Amino acid sequence: MNDKLIWIKNRQFQLQGNIKQVAPLLENFTLDQVSRVERFHRTYGQFEETPLRKLDALARNVGVNQIFVKDESYRFGLNAFKVLGGVYALGQYVAKLLEKDIEELSFEELKLPEVKKQLGDLIFISTTDGNHGRGVAWAARELGFKARIYMPQGSAEERLQNIKNEGAYAEITNMNYDDTVRYTSQLAAENGWIIVQDTMWEGYEEIPLWIMQGYTTLMKEVVNQLEEAPTHVFLQAGVGSFASAMVAFLQQYYEQDITYVLVEPHAANCYYESFKKGTEQSVNVGGAMHTIMAGLACGEPSPVAWDILKTYTQVSISCEEEVAATGMRVLGNPIGSDTSIIAGESGAAPLGCFYTIMSDSEYQDLKEVLKLNTTSRVLFISTEGDTDVNNYRDIMWHGKYPTT
Repeated sequence: MNDKLIWIKNRQFQLQGNIKQVAPLLENFTLDQVSRVERFHRTYGQFEETPLRKLDALARNVGVNQIFVKDESYRFGLNAFKVLGGVYALGQYVAKLLEKDIEELSFEELKLPEVKKQLGDLIFISTTDGNHGRGVAWAARELGFKARIYMPQGSAEERLQNIKNEGAYAEITNMNYDDTVRYTSQLAAENGWIIVQDTMWEGYEEIPLWIMQGYTTLMKEVVNQLEEAPTHVFLQAGVGSFASAMVAFLQQYYEQDITYVLVEPHAANCYYESFKKGTEQSVNVGGAMHTIMAGLACGEPSPVAWDILKTYTQVSISCEEEVAATGMRVLGNPIGSDTSIIAGESGAAPLGCFYTIMSDSEYQDLKEVLKLNTTSRVLFISTEGDTDVNNYRDIMWHGKYPTT
């Protein structure tokens, strides 16, 4: 596959039946619910909002009104947003064991020795490319519990070590992400461990929903930081839990229409293939899924995420590796007075996709479909920083990709 971008317009976009079907799901992401999640996160003693960067020079350069990038490399000192989901899910789980509402508890109260004494030793287990697992490991350690983290084949050694540094047991398997999730689920069932995963399957819905709700704190910050609604939001999709949580909240927060664009790597483009099929059912992709966008190397859409995203996504885009690398370079080497943003491969993919659309005449038709013009206010979430420093430098300095 040589195309930098391949794209498809959602043929089922906002069908009335889809909207009615998804309405109950949106109730989990109302402003009141998202505010409760944010309140819990803010009880962490060192909580700080992450910055929303306004890239005016880049906006002028490509011909849009405004560009905003939420920089999650500052989140909790862990260089990625994923901890928001993990810590909220663990907090909810512990609160439930205590037979209390999480709104009655703070993060600091959950860390008290008497809580661990009452609950005993809990072991949380998860599959990750790095960021989610590190967040789960961090949250487990902070709360006085243990974590076991399993990573798919090809995961970076630095990300493995970062997880171990949080006190967790961690290893890299010889399986892809989705098969590693199944292996992790089996281990949890056999040993009585608690699986903490952001993808859902039948009988496993509660914790993934908590994780998705945890992610929304970053978007609650964004809407408070913005003066007016974005016209376009580009979102990266792995299993889709992050993207769907953002969409579910924004759809209810703003009254005006927003154009949502999904971005995935060619090697793991399950949403693109699902939209291409054009049916109610999603499509899985398999294989090794080699891509520098490790956080997006997932081949099976989460069912709830698919239900939300198939309803509100206008265009699904699959991109080659160089697109993500371009996004990293554009963000890391700003023009004019724009702020430099250190964005990892998965975090930079949507910006790289957008820049390709705006700068390459080959994609003029896509630009017109999306109505990207001088009135557009475009939002991106840089979900991670340089979580693998060596790979980041290889890409930025030498144009070398670790999977090719």
